[in-house]
Amino acid sequence: NIQPPEKPLQAEEWNRLRESFLSPRIFEEVMFNSMVRCNSPIDVAKSLLTHVAKSNGDIAYNLLVKYLALCVQQGQTSEICDVYDIMKTRFKILESGAYSLFIRGLSNSDQWRMALTLLEEVKKIMIPSRTNYESCIKAASRHQEMNLAFDLYHEMLAKDLVPTLDVLQAFFDFSRGMKGAELQKELFGILLYLRENQIYPHRTFMRSIKLWFESIPGGNWRGHLTNIKDSGQCPVCNHQLEDSDLTEEEYNNLRERIIRDVIHGTDTFRKTSPQEFEAFQTFVENRFPFDIVIDGLNVSHIKPRKMQCENLFDAINCLAKDNARLLVLGRKHMLINSSNWQRDIMKEMQNKADFFFAENISEDDAFLLYATLRSGKHCKFVTRDFLRDHKACLSDSLTRHLFRKWQRGHQIAFSPSVEGKHIKFLPAFCYDCVVQTTGDTWHIPYKEIFEKKYSYEVPRKWLCIQQK
Repeated sequence: NIQPPEKPLQAEEWNRLRESFLSPRIFEEVMFNSMVRCNSPIDVAKSLLTHVAKSNGDIAYNLLVKYLALCVQQGQTSEICDVYDIMKTRFKILESGAYSLFIRGLSNSDQWRMALTLLEEVKKIMIPSRTNYESCIKAASRHQEMNLAFDLYHEMLAKDLVPTLDVLQAFFDFSRGMKGAELQKELFGILLYLRENQIYPHRTFMRSIKLWFESIPGGNWRGHLTNIKDSGQCPVCNHQLEDSDLTEEEYNNLRERIIRDVIHGTDTFRKTSPQEFEAFQTFVENRFPFDIVIDGLNVSHIKPRKMQCENLFDAINCLAKDNARLLVLGRKHMLINSSNWQRDIMKEMQNKADFFFAENISEDDAFLLYATLRSGKHCKFVTRDFLRDHKACLSDSLTRHLFRKWQRGHQIAFSPSVEGKHIKFLPAFCYDCVVQTTGDTWHIPYKEIFEKKYSYEVPRKWLCIQQK
């Protein structure tokens, strides 16, 4: 760790610093890293570059990139352009890191069109990154060039690059108050993209959507925040939301596909043996249908300060009401008396639910899916996992869509008030928790907070937008 100087230095001062440094060979590199971290003044960094050029006759690629990073950090447009000219003259080809810095730096400046030119340059040698596209999309949107922004957006989707919520929000922010049926169609398209991919906007993104609707010239849209009733009715517009149920045909289709692609597909037996899975199938055939299937190990960790068997016992007691038939997927180590798995509590649980104990390294999800789907449309399941991997095994988007819809209507979630003494569950919804529209209404479920990863946990809050 090395502190950069506060003002530009002469050659001999740089030399003195370099000699006092433990590894003089990497002095310049460490110094530039430090300058970026401390956001040093540009003229200080420039004086080091000049010194290196005079001493060595030229400047190494990696030092130029570090200097560039500092210029981008500070929005020094003319410096960014100068570094670009130097690098293009000296190096035949630039790598993705340098291109990303140039595109980011220029797209935030009045030279933003140059960023578009660089994006074209990148396309000739590689697939541009999501960040490259998003920098250019935001630049175009900021300058009200919405057609250009949407062209880049569609190009990005065609390359299977997943947009961030940030760039999707930018479209709504920069389109506020703008006229045009085509623009409106594009923004509705983004809302349908959220629906298709079960993406839930966070509160600030939701507000941008609301403000955009309310700003459409002559549109007469009004937005209200609300909670949907358990029956699926919106208290604001009294509209009944879509049902979360699959038709008989959809359900049978999904069940066959999951059993074929996911359960008998190549990935299931990575952590379980075909013999064990066969034993499990026989077990299910002899005892189904179940009402609720529980991922026992997963649920046993819900409250870290409690014994695992107590957590599971709480969950079983809570779910066993109304004579529900429960299947708990456990592991063999739960049968060994230990501080976490007490034999008497285990015995009591086994009086209230069926248990299947798998090997200690088995993959639970395949068991969970199989038992739930085999039990029929009414059967629900409990896990804190989102079963992301299995969606990826389903080869076509229609089946993936059905899988997510089935999951939304069948996964029982934990109530967030984990502080209470007992575990509480939120029932699975009877209505479908995705963006939906009837033409003159939109219902958009949203999250209170921004989450880095798209999560499949279903939110409880909604934005209702009606056209009066």
